[in-house]
Amino acid sequence: MPPALRAVVLSSSTMCQLQETDFTSNPSPVFSKVYEGLDIITNKVSAQEQRMCQHHMISFVDPLVTNYTVVDFRNKATALIEDIFARDKIPIVVGGTNYYIEALLWKVLVSTKPQEMDTEKVTDRKVELEKEDGHALHKRLSQVDPEMAAKLHPHDKRKVARSLQVFEETGISHSEFLHRQHSEEGGGPLGGPLKFPNLCILWLHADQTVLDERLDKRVDDMLAAGLLDELRDFHRRYNQKKVAENRQDYQHGIFQSIGFKEFHEYLVTEGKCTPETSNQLLKKGIESLKQVTKRYARKQNRWVKNRFLNRPGPSVPPVYGLEVSDVSKWEESVLEPALEIVQSFIQGHKPLAAPVKMPCNEMENKRSYHMCDLCDRIIIGDREWAAHIKSKSHLHQLKKRRRLDSDAVTAIENQSISPDCDKELKEKGSPEQNEKELKSSV
Repeated sequence: MPPALRAVVLSSSTMCQLQETDFTSNPSPVFSKVYEGLDIITNKVSAQEQRMCQHHMISFVDPLVTNYTVVDFRNKATALIEDIFARDKIPIVVGGTNYYIEALLWKVLVSTKPQEMDTEKVTDRKVELEKEDGHALHKRLSQVDPEMAAKLHPHDKRKVARSLQVFEETGISHSEFLHRQHSEEGGGPLGGPLKFPNLCILWLHADQTVLDERLDKRVDDMLAAGLLDELRDFHRRYNQKKVAENRQDYQHGIFQSIGFKEFHEYLVTEGKCTPETSNQLLKKGIESLKQVTKRYARKQNRWVKNRFLNRPGPSVPPVYGLEVSDVSKWEESVLEPALEIVQSFIQGHKPLAAPVKMPCNEMENKRSYHMCDLCDRIIIGDREWAAHIKSKSHLHQLKKRRRLDSDAVTAIENQSISPDCDKELKEKGSPEQNEKELKSSV
């Protein structure tokens, strides 16, 4: 028998209907929604939906703040959840950004020196580090935290900078912090234990073709709802001066949100080019927004599979799948099963539905380090390495290497062989031996 339910994780459309049972509240883990402005492009819940049930963590951070992090989000959301518990309610965490959900439910983050959240004038050490050369940062990390450096690619500047920030601000390596989390009771290879026991995760998923069509339509609906006016106003108030001073930043804060940077060319050239050119840039922005949105949806589904369904260790709450491809069957396929699952958990009964199970490849290491000398590339992850050695670029380098070796052997054989040359050739071995050694090394 499952113990009494402590929290539910699902989507906002179901959450408002669950709220009618009067046992929920809603912290929203979608990072772009915490910022004021861009309500349409970040797909914030409507005023009507907010009147249906109480929402938290929406529109409370100034758009000019660029150093609001997942740690800040976790700390504020955790305090809200504890308050909801104190009022004898059950919080519903609505996703959203699965990285933020994971950071809220599991002990996976590392806190460094506390900083007061103010404006962009506050110095963020990680942001400062990201301005430096990626290879130089990686070399510095390898000196203070070689274990973490071996797991990160030099081009992954944000993660390299974060690991350096952890060491500089705490004096403890990032990898040591993670080892401590993993060794805690209930911890595992992906992080520390669950922070809230007795969770229930509802995963709303759809056929990929249906989902792609639905996402394209959502972008069209955003345009009809006034997306362009929203973007123009936000650009004028917050980004126009940055662009003029060549210091725009689409990697931090709300400016990294999907939907704003895709229209950069259109916004900065509007009124400065021909109507035909402006229209082409607008179409380009719309198409880019649709592509990025669909790519992000695929990424979120992979996160559910890799970090929730395939999560190793004991601290893995059940994940119940709800099929949402056919919205005409919403009541019987989504709402009724969701209510039954949640009510069963509350009453301490086993739900009629079975949680989703996926086969897990326990031998695969997603952070293994591989160096390809032929291609002069660093590859992180077993799957990535397997793909690399089958890639056209690698096979081309391998063929090129074999041709060079063959030419070198032929040139030596064509020379008059002196006793010294004969001795040297014997030390080097036959072409067949060289070929075997080359295959073995690759």
